[in-house]
Amino acid sequence: MITQDQLRNLVGTTAYDRDGDKLGRIGQVYYDDETTEPKWITVHTGLFGTKENFVPVQGAEAGSDRVTVAYDKATIKDAPNIDEDGHLSVEEEERLYRHYGLDYGGTGHRTGTERTGTDRTDRTDRDRTDRTDTVGHDTSGPTTDNAMTRSEEQLRVGTESQEAGRARLRKHVVTEHQQVQVPVSHEELRVEREPITEANAGAAMDGPAISEEEHEVTLHAERPVVDKEAVPVERVRVDTETVRDTETVGGEVRKEEIEVDDAGTTGRRRS
Repeated sequence: MITQDQLRNLVGTTAYDRDGDKLGRIGQVYYDDETTEPKWITVHTGLFGTKENFVPVQGAEAGSDRVTVAYDKATIKDAPNIDEDGHLSVEEEERLYRHYGLDYGGTGHRTGTERTGTDRTDRTDRDRTDRTDTVGHDTSGPTTDNAMTRSEEQLRVGTESQEAGRARLRKHVVTEHQQVQVPVSHEELRVEREPITEANAGAAMDGPAISEEEHEVTLHAERPVVDKEAVPVERVRVDTETVRDTETVGGEVRKEEIEVDDAGTTGRRRS
């Protein structure tokens, strides 16, 4: 059984059903007027916690920051709609007992938010204390202010350097045929005949008058000569340069949307 001190410290924290599903924020604690034992807690449920449902304290367990009740979420949400005016009438409490399958026993005790021997704390004063004069209140935790924060994910893009390929210089030998025009010269035999004159008579008469004779002339000619030598003709090196370009990237991002559900009106507003 949860004690009064435990429940007093847990008002404003979160209640969970017996399956571990989140219900909402605990709003008030109702005590038996005669025994001063805690009997009911109110839990904010529905969209934005606009509805408060009565849940029996019986069978509930208290933790450091939560209360786990003994009933499932569906049963709690279907509980009779009773105004939280600080006290439960006998008829209202009997309806709650029947809904939760509890034995009412016809005690006729009144149940309220105040403790015997203490001043009654009505809902308006309690809300003012818990909510610090804000408009509305949080159903999932302590009230902070009259607004909630909407967040969204954004892409953070950048670049990283990675190896894209390699290049190397390799030298090998190929053979090709070349033709070069080379000027050459050669000697040819030319026969000249001249008459005997006083100038050449001496040379002409030298030797026997009649005889056989041979005269030989050597002819010369140039021929091409081919030789090879290796000479450096150029130097080749490998270098890199940076080329700027633009690429399109994408990714899935999440964002929060806030809907306003106006009770009693049709339609929703989204921001």
